[in-house]
Amino acid sequence: MKKTTIAAMAGLLVFTAACTTTNPYTGQQQISKTAGGAAIGAGVGALAGLAAGGDDRRNALIGAGIGALAGGAIGNFMDRQEADLRAQLASTGVSVTRVGNNIILNMPSNITFATDQDQVIPAFYSTLDSVAIVLRKYNQTLIDIYGHTDSTGSDSYNQALSQRRANAVLSYLTTQGVNQQRMVATGFGESRPIADNSTEAGRAQNRRVEIQIVPLS
Repeated sequence: MKKTTIAAMAGLLVFTAACTTTNPYTGQQQISKTAGGAAIGAGVGALAGLAAGGDDRRNALIGAGIGALAGGAIGNFMDRQEADLRAQLASTGVSVTRVGNNIILNMPSNITFATDQDQVIPAFYSTLDSVAIVLRKYNQTLIDIYGHTDSTGSDSYNQALSQRRANAVLSYLTTQGVNQQRMVATGFGESRPIADNSTEAGRAQNRRVEIQIVPLS
């Protein structure tokens, strides 16, 4: 089994090294999502059975009849979803970032929540409605909702606030028809800053909710 696995991984690395393309958004070279996905699909047979258990959400969705993506279909599926999200969220203040085959939506707290509050601002409902439209359309994904704060206040307070905010976004998306089985909300408090907490501009960037969209595979 070990020899089979090593051979499969070696072949996968050789194949994907040759399958590069230019990212249309950044202009940088990267592994072609379609070709790279096909290479991954080709190695699945040798790797099958090595990972026991798995994500409970994945198992529940597959059990409910939502098929998993495989091979080149993954990149194509996420490409189309990314394009739809960019179209829906243009000029909303929500950024769309592609990391491999994952998509991350960054929602600054100034457009999602009032200061020190954990209820979504009514003015942001329409933006979350747009997100829900795309998530319902592309239902072969898992959705992680992450809450973050700046460093103002105690660790325990920030942790609780970030969890409540992540929960609020999950609850709203559920009311808009997004399958709750696909979603998990997690609060990280002040532990994952993306900017300098010593400045107001940095703290504003750190106060955010992120939605990570991962293909069901």
